Amino acid sequence: MKTSEFTKAFPAFRSGPEALLKELLTVSRRQVVPAGTQIYHEGDACSAIAFVLSGDIRVYKIGQTGREITLYEIGPGETCILNASCILSGQTYPANAVTLSKTVLFMVPSTEFRRVISEHETVRNFIFTLLSHRLTGVMELVEEVAFGHMDERLWDYLVERSGDNRLETTHQKIANDLGTSREVVSRLLKDLERKGRVKLSRNVVTLHDQPLKIYQ
Repeated sequence: MKTSEFTKAFPAFRSGPEALLKELLTVSRRQVVPAGTQIYHEGDACSAIAFVLSGDIRVYKIGQTGREITLYEIGPGETCILNASCILSGQTYPANAVTLSKTVLFMVPSTEFRRVISEHETVRNFIFTLLSHRLTGVMELVEEVAFGHMDERLWDYLVERSGDNRLETTHQKIANDLGTSREVVSRLLKDLERKGRVKLSRNVVTLHDQPLKIYQ
């Protein structure tokens, strides 16, 4: 893999030592992963850390009832903080990770990752910045789950994720992201449709222009 491909996705490394990039390219491998591939199951050992060059990965937890909740998604220019924590702590992976689309990964072996993060400030700064960002997102998720009303959370989700008031998704995907059941999402979406807030069609939710908060 060329240096330019890595630095294009990870601009934070452009100003780092040239020796760091050479080390990473020497010890690592480029891997193409199809959509829907389970990268990690909860309890797996972490033999490498994945830097995402392109594509998307969903990191999620599964409850005892089988219900899922999305912790966060990883895109180009990012890595998984749980993957990093797994390697640095010597613990197993505490969640699940699956590719949402065809994904190109830059795989750094765990031994090499521990070495470069201890020797290079560039790597430490990158990981700590990403850690701060992810912790903020997870704290917001905890607050929403613990204190938010599901109808309000659903509406905020639709507004945030829709483009031109249109969102292509499934009820199950929404349920996974919100940490609830598909049945609850379907019922609330039907309520929204009856109130004239949205129009439902197969795998598409259309929001009406200038939508109002459903709890007003």
